[in-house]
Parts: sequence; C-alpha cells; structure tokens
Amino acid sequence: MAKVETMQTDLYRIPLQQTLTDSMHGVMLDFELITVRVTDSDGAVGLGYTYTVNHGGAAVAVMIDRYLAPLLQGQDADRIESLWQQMWWALHYAGRGGHVTSAISAIDIALWDLKGKKAQQPLWRLFGGFDPKVPVYAGGIDLQLPIEDLLAQADGYQEHGFRAIKMKVGRPQLREDVARVARMREHLGEDFPLMVDANMKWSVDESIRAAHALADFNLVWIEEPTIPDDFAGYARIVREGRQPIAGGENLHTLYEFQQAITAGAITFPEPDVSNCGGYTTFRKVSALAEAHNLPVTSHGVHDLTVHALAAAPNRTYMEAHGFGLDAYLAAPLRIEDGFAVAPELPGHGVELDFASLEGVRA
Repeated sequence: MAKVETMQTDLYRIPLQQTLTDSMHGVMLDFELITVRVTDSDGAVGLGYTYTVNHGGAAVAVMIDRYLAPLLQGQDADRIESLWQQMWWALHYAGRGGHVTSAISAIDIALWDLKGKKAQQPLWRLFGGFDPKVPVYAGGIDLQLPIEDLLAQADGYQEHGFRAIKMKVGRPQLREDVARVARMREHLGEDFPLMVDANMKWSVDESIRAAHALADFNLVWIEEPTIPDDFAGYARIVREGRQPIAGGENLHTLYEFQQAITAGAITFPEPDVSNCGGYTTFRKVSALAEAHNLPVTSHGVHDLTVHALAAAPNRTYMEAHGFGLDAYLAAPLRIEDGFAVAPELPGHGVELDFASLEGVRA
C-alpha cells in the first residue's frame, strides 16, 4: 500500500498568445495555473492542475498547501473516493464549490494520474474505455475580433483539424451578434457544427429573444446565456427559447448539476474537470447526464478532459479551450479530422515543462 508522501503546489501566470475577450470577463491577457504534484511512498508522482480566470489562483494554492496536503499525508493514495470525501468535508463550511472545489479537483486529478501510472494504464481505459477518439470543437474567445479576423480564425481552426467551432456572442446590441453569426454561418456552410457562447451576458428575457433571433442559424447550442445560479430562468430559456442550451462551467458541485438537470435547465451539461471536483465528480456528472438521456460536453483543460469523455458513452463535442498549455507540454493533444485522440500513455499522459514554467512563476 503506497501512501501519500508529499504534495508540491506551484502557481504560475501563463501569458496568452493573443488577447482574448468575452462578454463578462473582458480583456484577458493571461491566466493563473495551479499545479499539484503528489508523490507516494514508492516515489511515484501524479500531476494535477486547475486554473483561474483573471484572479484567485493564490487562494487555491493556499487551500491545498495549508489544509488539504496535511490532511492527506500518510494516507492510502489508492483510495481516491475516500480521500475526496475527506477533502470535501474538511472544507465544506469554507465553501461548497468555488476555490475549494478547484483545489480538490487539482489533487483528485493528480491522484488519478498516480493511479494510472502505477497501473500502467491510460486513464480513459482505467475509467472503463469507450472510444479514444472524442469529437472536439475549437472554443474561440473572440468577442471583439473584427469579423474578417473571426472568419480567418475559423479557417485556421479547420487547417488544424477542427470540424466544429464555437464563437462568442454578447455584444452591446443583439443585432451585432446576429450579423456576426450570420457571416460565420455563411462562411462555414449550412451543416458545419457551430456553437455560440454568451458568457452569462443576458437576462432571461434577453436570452429568449436572442434564442429566437439566432434560430435560423442551425446552432448546436447556445452556451451560458445567463447567470449560472438561475435554474428556473434557464428552464424558461430552454422551454421558451426552443434552442439547445449548454451550461455548467460555473457549476462546481455534483449537486448543482443534479438540480440543473432535473429542472430541465440545460440540454448539454458542461462540467469542467478542473473545478467541478476532478475526474471523480466529472464522471458522476457524466453518469447523471446519461441517466437523464442527455449528452455531456466539457469546458476547459482539454488535455485532461479527453480521458473522461473517451470513457463516456454519452459524450458529445469536447471543447479545446483558448487557455492552452501547448508551449509548456511535452506532447500537445492530438487533433485529427474533428477528433481529439486520447493518449495511450499511463495516467493522463500530460507532462509539463516545469523548467520553462519557472519563467512565469507567480
């Protein structure tokens, strides 16, 4: 029985290769990356990480260093569900979600990576294995891109192997969004899978109006039209807007997903493995969605997420997120003709270049 020996947490600020913009987070020049390396008593190491948009990463690192690492030290590293429950209840009163769940996620991912490495199995196989080729879309964070640049970006995505694209909406006037989506649809063709993401910009009534205005463009989904807390409002948008709705990147617990799904608030549940509780919770959300005959998609950290969706029979498109780590990866995720291919390396197979990351330490 190998025990949790040490846990190393590091905080970095990763510069983005281009300025990104959406309707509520504004201009984004970088993001915070929090990494966790768990070493067991056999000397094996598992890697996990999470991230924050704009601010808050230091709080996640403190949660791990001060509270969670001492809690797990000396415990059986293989009993991941038990360790997860201990972390959840140790910080339950401090916050059932948010920074707490992001901290738990990073450790959970590291523990699963450790387990996969010791079993000499890639996680998608360890999770049961469904299909290593996962449909993938390019998630553009491009609200302020001029329309010609937006179309050129779409061409670049296709050259890199993507066969589905998401664009941002939520500009000051709905007619601007409609005009941009119309140009994109014309450019891509009638049947090319296209999603839009409002990043919580609209009220419920505005969301319904937007859904009607965008109805002619054959969208796969409209993502996060309003704030994530309003499940009744989301149910109205689904019912009255008559468009598929994706949401969940800002839902940080299994229970929030349960409420959203049973309320009929989302048609594409969209957990983020780095903030919902790690692989342990992501897989439960996938099963919950399957039990309600819903497809499951994802948000963020695609290099990690591909394993969870490669094991899910109800998976749909996975997001390849704009907050990428390719510059610091030994082997970026492979995209082939519309699919992300889960690696056969033990664990999740992600190897970060920590020497290069020293230059962006926060």
